[in-house]
Amino acid sequence: MTLPAFSTDPADFTEAADGRPGSITLTRHGKPALSRKCLLTAQGYGRWWAEYERLGLFPGQTAPSALTDATRDAGVLVSSIRPRAQESAALAAPGREVTADPLFIEAALPPPPLPEWIKLSPRLWGVVSRFWWHVFNHHGGQETRAEAEVRAERAAEMLVRTAADGRDVVVFAHGYFNHMVDERLKARGWKLTRNQGFKYWSQRRFEAG
Repeated sequence: MTLPAFSTDPADFTEAADGRPGSITLTRHGKPALSRKCLLTAQGYGRWWAEYERLGLFPGQTAPSALTDATRDAGVLVSSIRPRAQESAALAAPGREVTADPLFIEAALPPPPLPEWIKLSPRLWGVVSRFWWHVFNHHGGQETRAEAEVRAERAAEMLVRTAADGRDVVVFAHGYFNHMVDERLKARGWKLTRNQGFKYWSQRRFEAG
């Protein structure tokens, strides 16, 4: 796994003057460019997902005002390296510096080896593939569940330490991996203070307990 762009050296992090960390907001990207209105075989879904990872956002979108407000107040902006996350950050925070970090890419989503006569929509394949990956550890040579859990722990650690100096942090990433980081922040005692679920453009804001 590629090392994160942020430092993990304790000497590079300082605490806020008043001892109160900044907030951490996990944001899902906007609506992707690739249509889900089709039926695919398992192999077809594998190709569809690869294209989904490559493409950016559906044209003509604007970021919600609540999100642009959050980015305006944030001291640190981070995104996944995927185009849909980077473009979302650019729309929500035009002109701001955003650090693109591979630590925040989506967890792998390889389809299970089901017969070619089975055809499902990309949305249903996503559910089936995530179930196979999560429960049966089907990874097709990609990232395993255990590897993704380690990465989520590293992401949570980095975000907590980045927010330690009092700066608010906003992350533009992906639905399921955000969920994984979400659980690790809660385990560290961080409280969910804004919950917009995991839909496109959603925010989940955490504050230190």
